[in-house]
Amino acid sequence: MSGKNMPRPCVSVLMTSYNYERFIPDAIESVLNQTISDIELIIVDDGSTDSSRDIIRKYQGQDDRIRTLFHPENMGIARTVNDGIGMAEGIFLASIASDDLWMADKLEKQLLVLSKDEDLIVWSEGVVIDSAGTPNGMYFTQIVPDAQGSRKSGYIFEDLLAGNFIFGSTRILKRENLDGIRFNEALRYLNDHQFAVDLAYKYDYFFIDEPLACYRVHGKNTQIRDPVPFIVDLQKLYGYFLQRYGREISLIRRYELWARYYWQMIRIYQMKRRTGQNG
Repeated sequence: MSGKNMPRPCVSVLMTSYNYERFIPDAIESVLNQTISDIELIIVDDGSTDSSRDIIRKYQGQDDRIRTLFHPENMGIARTVNDGIGMAEGIFLASIASDDLWMADKLEKQLLVLSKDEDLIVWSEGVVIDSAGTPNGMYFTQIVPDAQGSRKSGYIFEDLLAGNFIFGSTRILKRENLDGIRFNEALRYLNDHQFAVDLAYKYDYFFIDEPLACYRVHGKNTQIRDPVPFIVDLQKLYGYFLQRYGREISLIRRYELWARYYWQMIRIYQMKRRTGQNG
């Protein structure tokens, strides 16, 4: 922990880690090599069983800007992110997945935007790369269907209700503006969507149409092997949006959310019934 008389770092960078031993060295170095050096890098490892922890400890021994937390077992992405947020001491909070990369001037360019309005949620375009780090010619917003036709800057609350298209590894915001907003630990897959919407309800977003990070697509990206928990998450998420923001949502969007909510209910029933019929 920082001493009582130590100044706060400008940016707390939160990196979540889970069994990405092949990618995490490059992710760490992309943060430590930023043109802005006034940072702390908080790495929360969620019970990795590969060599990720040893790699993290090695880097921590080489750079005192790194702080760590090692979960004794896998607790899920929401708990991992929330624990990291709880450790953060910086004025601003940025995030990066341990299989993604930052361009060297990523923070510098985003802080320039925030210097003009520190209440913005700033994010950017990203280059899509493969497991070897080779660009595939696509950009992040081109491979995310919900980004098509959606506003990316300004008050994009209702745009995000329809689907999450924020590149989480590029997001940065003033830490105190979280004001209790956290990842929902009751959700298994869609925590980042709720987080993005909760922020969008209170603050404007600012999109930098320049790739400031690399989004890595590889065989170990999160895969949904059992669709039922994902669909349950969808129903919970739509229910949350309706309960929390129902009176703030346009009539068309509200009807759309109710339709999606009940459609997930039907899908859950059908899948559970099919599973029961198959024994």
